[in-house]
Amino acid sequence: MITPAQQADYAIRPIRWGIAGTGAIAGQFAGDMPLLDEGTIHAVGSRAMATADKFADRFDIPNRHASYADLVADPEVDAVYVSSPHPMHRDNALQAIEAGKHVLVEKPITLNASQARELASAAS
Repeated sequence: MITPAQQADYAIRPIRWGIAGTGAIAGQFAGDMPLLDEGTIHAVGSRAMATADKFADRFDIPNRHASYADLVADPEVDAVYVSSPHPMHRDNALQAIEAGKHVLVEKPITLNASQARELASAAS
C-alpha cells in the first residue's frame, strides 16, 4: 500500500525501479522505461556482478548489485521488477516485499497457486 507521503513524493519525481534479473524480458522492460516519464531504472541486481555490470552498461543503469538481496536493500529503489528465473520469483518477490518495496513480477508470478497466495498475503 502506498502511503500518502509516498504518493506525494511520486508526484514530484519518477518511481526509481530496480530490476532483479538480466534476461531478455528484463531487457525489454529496461529498454522501454525511457518512453515513460513516471519511472527510471535506478539499479539492477543479478546473481553475478559481471552480469549486472553488462546489463547496466547496456541500459545506462547507474547502480549495480551482485545479489538480489543487495538490490532490494538499496534505499534509493522504490519498486522492484522481478525478472529472475521463474523458480526464484517467489523468493525474490518476498525479499522485496519484506524490504518495503513495491513489486511487479513477470509471468509466471510464481510456480503454483499456493505461492501466489503467499505473495498476495505478504503484500497486503
